[in-house]
Amino acid sequence: MKDILIIAHFTQVPGEAGNGRFHYIAEKIDKKYSTVEVVTTTFSHRTKKQRYLSKEQYESLSYKLTMLEEPGYKKNVSLKRFYSHFIMGKSLKRYLKYRNKPDIIYCSVPSLDVAKVAATFAKENDIKFILDIQDLWPEAFKMVFNIPYISDKLFYPMEKKANHIYKAADEIIAVSQTYVDRALEVNSKCRNAYSVFLGTELTNFDILAMKNKNIEKPKNEIWLAYAGTLGHSYDLTSAIDALCILQKKGINNIKFVIMGDGPLKSSFEKYAAEKQINVLFTGRLDYGKMVGILVNCDIAINPISKGAAQSIINKHGDYAAAGLPVINTQESLEYRDLVNEYQMGINCKNNDAENLALNLQRLYVDIDQRRTMGINSRRLAEEKFNRSITYKKIIDLITN
Repeated sequence: MKDILIIAHFTQVPGEAGNGRFHYIAEKIDKKYSTVEVVTTTFSHRTKKQRYLSKEQYESLSYKLTMLEEPGYKKNVSLKRFYSHFIMGKSLKRYLKYRNKPDIIYCSVPSLDVAKVAATFAKENDIKFILDIQDLWPEAFKMVFNIPYISDKLFYPMEKKANHIYKAADEIIAVSQTYVDRALEVNSKCRNAYSVFLGTELTNFDILAMKNKNIEKPKNEIWLAYAGTLGHSYDLTSAIDALCILQKKGINNIKFVIMGDGPLKSSFEKYAAEKQINVLFTGRLDYGKMVGILVNCDIAINPISKGAAQSIINKHGDYAAAGLPVINTQESLEYRDLVNEYQMGINCKNNDAENLALNLQRLYVDIDQRRTMGINSRRLAEEKFNRSITYKKIIDLITN
């Protein structure tokens, strides 16, 4: 039997909300032919709290789960976070020293500290090393500290570490082609490199939608949905401004439904109150409840901040699965091309509330266009975001 070790610094564990990629992969690997262990951290990045699982929660899994010590942090962008990742890397190094050597290491990146330890261990022990790129570091941090010349110098050590990890991969998986291309800039030995979107399992999504869809919604309201993190990468301010512009034009029945949590939640709440728009902040929801609200919405918005490193992300798959037309401000050409190719939304100018309002009004007025784009959006989900199909590539790569 193959011994497969999945190392995922940022993943969900039993009892936590989410639609985790690595839990899904671990569950789907045939246990007749492989033993599977997922190694992660004691610290939850989402809740900023330490995790404590019961014996029953551990036993509910079809694979072994190991959580290693990490002190944690309060802010996503902070020196304390980098120190916490450093300690997590040390914890992993200690664990690998005493664990039986696996046949395959499937490792997510970020964090860089954890992935570098895994890459080094795999190379020293001649273990097949498969990398799964979830985000680009330091590119994501440069968006927050974007100071010409200084940022490049400041983040050079992080970039060097990322390149070391990318070079070490025998096979590369990434959540977008953009991320694949970044890794291949420095990796010349990789035999295979695949873009596999995060996605969702549509059968499960549809079951959750049926179970949770009975939500009170006034017939005269149009619901605009946002689902995800409330942080620096997401330009909810422009979306709020756009709704304010439409209200001044007499369009008062659009309700902005914001599902999620993050470091800027209170700031967005305050700004929405100042602009006096019709908004609901639900906070972080169980995935099923989020799905139930999402399928009741009429339009989705993807308001990614200027210069953000994100390419294809979780909300893209959920919006598509819900069959929603998308108002998109994201600069990523990969996602903008999908919007155009599938005719499932409208690409808008970034950081431009007037343009956002204009295009939102187009969909508000044209019910037929909303319906057609919604059908196209669901087709995108079936072809590009359905895990039961797209993740077969990952499972085959790990097990063959």
